[in-house]
Amino acid sequence: MSTIDLIETEEQARAYIENMADEAAFARLERLFELLLAENQRQNLISKASEAQIWQRHFADSAQLLEHVSRETLHADADPWLDLGTGAGPPGLVIAALLPELPVRLVESRGRRVEFLQHCVDEMGLSQCAVIGDRLERVTPFPVSVISARAFAPLDKLLRLSAPFSTKATRYLLPKGRSAAQELEQQKKPIRTMFHVEQSLTDREAGIIVST
Repeated sequence: MSTIDLIETEEQARAYIENMADEAAFARLERLFELLLAENQRQNLISKASEAQIWQRHFADSAQLLEHVSRETLHADADPWLDLGTGAGPPGLVIAALLPELPVRLVESRGRRVEFLQHCVDEMGLSQCAVIGDRLERVTPFPVSVISARAFAPLDKLLRLSAPFSTKATRYLLPKGRSAAQELEQQKKPIRTMFHVEQSLTDREAGIIVST
C-alpha cells in the first residue's frame, strides 16, 4: 500500500468531506452526527471512545470509498449500492447522505438498529435509500452496482452470501481495518486475483479490500 496523507483529526475529516459534498449533503451528515450521538446513549452503536472522532473514524472512513468507484456510475438510474450489516450507519448511510439520488439499500437484521436507520433515513429525507430489516441470506437477490460492508463477516463468508447480488460490473468496497491484507492473503488464489488492498485514508495500518 502506498504512502498517503492521512486524515487524523476531526477538522481534517470535516474538510475532506466538505471538499466532496455540497452544502445540503454536509448538512445531512451534521444531522446524522447528532442522531448517532443521541442514539448511542440508548444502544451501543459505536464505542464511547470514538464519539469524539465520528467525522474521522466513521464519516470520512466511509466517504473515502467513493475514491475507488467511478462517480459516473453513481446516479439515479444505476443499480443500487448495497451495504451489508449497516448497523450504526457507516458506510452505507454516509454514502446515501452524500449521494441522495443514488439508490442505496442498507441490510441490517437487528431490530433496534433497523429502527434507528429508518429514523435517520426519514430525518435526512433520503427517498432513494431503503432499509432492509432482515438477514442477507433471506433477501431476494437483485443486481447491484456496489457492495460495501464494514465488520459484517469474514471475507469468505461475505463473498458467499453476497454472490447472488453480484454481477460482472459490481464493485466490492470492503473496509477491513488492520486485517485487510491478512484476510485477502488467506483466500484461495482465484479470489486473491480478483481483489487488492488499498490503504485507508483514516488509519495508516488499515486497508480496504477492493475488487479489481
